Amino acid sequence: MTDGTANSAKEETNAPSKPQRGIQALESTGALLEALVAAARPLPLNGLAREAGMAPAKAHPHLVSLQRAGLLTRDASGNFEAGSLSLELGLMALQRLSPTGEAEPEILALAEATGLSAAMAVLGPVGPTVVRLEEAMRPQHVSLRIGTVLSLVNTAIGRTFAAFLPEAVLDGMLAQESVRMAGLGAEGRAAKPPKDYAARLADIRTHRLDTALSNPVPGIDTVAVPVFDHTGEVTLVLAVMGSSGSFDTSQAGVPARTLLAAAHRLSWRFGAVGRLPDDSDVVTPPDAQ
Repeated sequence: MTDGTANSAKEETNAPSKPQRGIQALESTGALLEALVAAARPLPLNGLAREAGMAPAKAHPHLVSLQRAGLLTRDASGNFEAGSLSLELGLMALQRLSPTGEAEPEILALAEATGLSAAMAVLGPVGPTVVRLEEAMRPQHVSLRIGTVLSLVNTAIGRTFAAFLPEAVLDGMLAQESVRMAGLGAEGRAAKPPKDYAARLADIRTHRLDTALSNPVPGIDTVAVPVFDHTGEVTLVLAVMGSSGSFDTSQAGVPARTLLAAAHRLSWRFGAVGRLPDDSDVVTPPDAQ
């Protein structure tokens, strides 16, 4: 290869890549699908066109084609909703998702945004199990480790799982509490849940958040929230932890709102559409907007 040819090849390699050519009509069609997903409910022609920023007359032929392709269908009221092909594509995407893998970036972002330790737990065979822990920049005496199995009664992460378990399943799991960290009957602890346990779980179901203040680990506060999947079950619990009194543990505080926003994003990715609170109920912290 001559120097001229080599230089020419080098220039082509270093040249910025040109944007790929697309089909503008299909991009307009995509805007309608995006608008329907954002609405998270069936919409009539005029409403869907409005949400997509499109005139109804322009939107109509796109919607006809989407129906023919099976991406959209119409309900008994004539509103547009996801069609059979959309459902099949969604299920295919859900089957390929790894909840813990998808949550990994959120855990890293939580630790960085809050300055607190961030943890992720799944419901394992023995109970709520920590599978990821990103420690805070400041040293903290957090006694959690990867593989730690947590009490369903005495920890915020465990209670968050317990709140959404069927009663029969929860009763069976409570029989194994003594083997869990801070579990019932372990290290001289009470062998039965406290009288307000059921009310505490009901409160968690309402607010989708729980806290543990300097208990079971003295000097450490925890805020935990659930992440749901497309079946409505809790697939993960996310939590942030820090020294007692060093951060706002209220639901209105920035750490809790940051945590709730992360859980909301993951639940959406896992298909929990229609099972989440309204977007107005999940406030994104100012520094995350």
